[in-house]
Amino acid sequence: MMNRWRVLKRLLPLLAGMVLLLSACGRADLSVLRPQGPVAEEQFKLMKLAIIIMVIVVVVVFAIAFYVIVRFRRRPGDKTIPKQVEGNHKLEIMWTVIPIILLIILGVPTIQSVFGLAKDYSKDPNAIQVKVTGHQYWWQFDYTKLGIHTAQELVIPNDAVISVETETADVLHSFWIPSLAGKTDANPGGSVNRMYFKAPNTGVYLGKCAELCGPSHALMDFKVKVVDRASFDRWVAAMKTPTPMPSDPAVADVLTQQCLTCHAIDGTQGGAFPNLAGIGGKQAVAGILLNTDSPKYQNEGTVEDNLKRWIRDPQAVKPGAKMPKVDLTEQQIDGLAKYLASLKLNY
Repeated sequence: MMNRWRVLKRLLPLLAGMVLLLSACGRADLSVLRPQGPVAEEQFKLMKLAIIIMVIVVVVVFAIAFYVIVRFRRRPGDKTIPKQVEGNHKLEIMWTVIPIILLIILGVPTIQSVFGLAKDYSKDPNAIQVKVTGHQYWWQFDYTKLGIHTAQELVIPNDAVISVETETADVLHSFWIPSLAGKTDANPGGSVNRMYFKAPNTGVYLGKCAELCGPSHALMDFKVKVVDRASFDRWVAAMKTPTPMPSDPAVADVLTQQCLTCHAIDGTQGGAFPNLAGIGGKQAVAGILLNTDSPKYQNEGTVEDNLKRWIRDPQAVKPGAKMPKVDLTEQQIDGLAKYLASLKLNY
């Protein structure tokens, strides 16, 4: 038993080091340690400054403690009482002034960043205005000036400021794109929070809900797709183009009777449930079922297979979601999935 304890004690530092090392690993599209925009970069600089100050304090305190323990340890036969430092004005001034200096070093840039990142672009004519609404368990994106509505994928240009106002349709959510900007709460009660960010590098970034909002909180993912200006303009045009109905009358009837009572398939139409325009070209179904022709994991599949899985039993994918299990035959599900998978936007 004793040998095992000794082995465990020797392994603990190694395990702690591995945990510390691996904690720094992360995806570029989902890591505050790999900022992909000026807002995230400024927040990362503050984080590094705070960590550096904390490390310096810890190292100095531990060094002093180690020195005192060694230098003033009780030696054999020594019965004297060490010199008492209580009431030493020099020491009291030192350990009062030094923390104040450290707080000033950290506080000044923090205050500057807090006010700088709180800049309001909601009236900027050149900014892309997006109203973000959190639902259990999906995200709605309304481009207020463009008259476009979508869900789960926020498409933005890489040359503009994105001005965001966050709201919630039910409970407290928190809008968070780790690689691009910090978290902003979507509060119940009608209050609106605003933020902005820029994304100069094209690509796809993963977003999360950062506030515990129910049983499927961890599955409340969304994507931010950053494209160049020309692609964004083509996307806007495609979203404003009316979506054709299914050519099969039976599928069209099911779509009209069972789906369009809650959803819309034209990008210019809003609603209380996700807009389905271009759903066949998105990277995921329901935000969590990743679309791929070479699935490797349980949450991956082709677009059509993921749509079938979602339509067949939404609660099995996202427990607690408002999407009900609709009474459809397998033939009807196949027809709907095939039609929705064909809804792709060319941009």
